[in-house]
Parts: sequence; C-alpha cells; structure tokens
Amino acid sequence: MDKLEVAIFPVGGVGTRFLPATKNMPKEMMPLLNRPLIQWGVEEAVNSGCTNVIIVTGEGKEAIKAHFSRSFELEAFLTAHGKEKYREIVSSIPALARFSFAKQPQPLGLGHAVLCAERLCKERPFALLLPDDVMLADKPVTAQLEAVRQKYGGSAIALQKVSDEDTQRYGVVDAEEIEPGVYKIKSLVEKPKAGTAPSNFAVMGRYVLSPAIFRYLRSLQPGAGGEYQLTDAINAMLAEEPAYGVIYEGKRLDCGITEGWLKANLQLALHDTGMREAALEVLKEENII
Repeated sequence: MDKLEVAIFPVGGVGTRFLPATKNMPKEMMPLLNRPLIQWGVEEAVNSGCTNVIIVTGEGKEAIKAHFSRSFELEAFLTAHGKEKYREIVSSIPALARFSFAKQPQPLGLGHAVLCAERLCKERPFALLLPDDVMLADKPVTAQLEAVRQKYGGSAIALQKVSDEDTQRYGVVDAEEIEPGVYKIKSLVEKPKAGTAPSNFAVMGRYVLSPAIFRYLRSLQPGAGGEYQLTDAINAMLAEEPAYGVIYEGKRLDCGITEGWLKANLQLALHDTGMREAALEVLKEENII
C-alpha cells in the first residue's frame, strides 16, 4: 500500500468570526501560544510521515506562503545581531516539508478546496487537516488514521462522540464498529437537523483519503449551504471502496471560534513550562484562583 506522504490544508475561508483581526491577516496565522495556528497542523502532518504539504489558499492569504518560505533578510538580520537561536527557529519552518500552493478562486466548500489540490496530489493517498482543529496527542491523530488505513485500506476519518445537541454542527456518520474504536462507515450526513442524526459520532478535522475521492469530487453537485461538500463525495465513494471512522486518542482544541481560540491559548500556556507562571499570575491577579 502506498505510504502517506502528502498533506492538504484548505485555508481559503475569510475568517469572519475573527474580524477585525482577520481583515488583513489570515485566520490561520492567528498566534496559538508561540506559533501560527496552521503550523500546529503542519507539524502534526510532518510527524505523521508527510513530506509534501499542499496549502489551498484564497484571496488575502499571502502571509501563509511567506511564513513557510525562506526569509533571507530576516535570517541575515538575526545572525548579524547575534540572535542565532531565533535564526534557527525561523529557518527551520520552511525546512519542515516541501510546500506547494494551490489557489481556490472562491470559497465554495471543503470538497471544492480539496479538488483544487488534485493536480499537486498526483493520484496519491493524502491527509486532509483542517487547521481550525488543533489536535494534541502522544501519537499524532493523522498517524492514528494512517495506521487504520494501512490495516484495512480505503480511507480513514477522525471521529469524536458529541452530544445530541451538537450533532447539527458537524458531519455525522452511520457506522458499524469492527474493533474497539474503529467503525466501518455506511454513510455520512452533513450537519443533520436536530433529532435526525444517525449517531453521535461526529467527523473532526482530520482525514486520510484515497485518491479515488477526486473522481467523485469532479462530478459533485452543490449540497448543504450551496457548497460542494466533501461528505457527499465520500458517500458516493463508499460504493467503490470502504472508509473507516476512528475514535482518536487525544485532545481537540477548537480554534475556529474566538472563545475556543482563547481557551486553547490559556490551556497551552498552563501546560508550557515557559508560560505557565505568567498565565497563573494573571489568574491570581483577577482573583480567578
């Protein structure tokens, strides 16, 4: 079976929930502790074996490309001022992987964003990581999915059990458990109406997909919200090959909303040796603790 080497990151969205901060800065470049949000996902992909990273961008996302490219002037400045430690940090970012960029002309949905990367993917299996979801795990969540794909074939998708009220916020699977924590998917429903979800297992922002998905994306019609939904393409692909849902081991930080992003920064700061004391000091000053 082909080894997982490619990771796709769709970043074409506008980031309206973070306005005005995202008026001239991509949401994916919002700082999460000491590095941009998207870098957390890139590091997860690299630690899962991916050596090629494809970033699907939209208008106003130039800062993302700049972040993952060499900055010779900055490196020279840091070297000249004796800041070698910081020069090493800056130069290590573009060395994480081979970076390629595809353009999504309009934000027409996740399925459309993935299709924009087809030319660069070259008929290989790929990981799809949504940078809004930061996953903290001893074994990277993408690597957990790849282990299931290597065992069973097809595709693998990260699942998390959610409340009945929250099912309408996610894609939800109808699936049968085949081993503890692994489910063979029968179908997926994108954001089902309250009370109609086939289960409480929701799709989170990690996938390892077969290249067969591109055939179904090319013939996709607009679905929920008038967008081209990846879940519709996966549903169609199930007639050809299987997909498996994996209850991942780890913690998900939802950074797609301002409250979640703020909580994620605080949680990470409290578990970071260099930041913990500063975070605790603020909590004490505000009489929180």
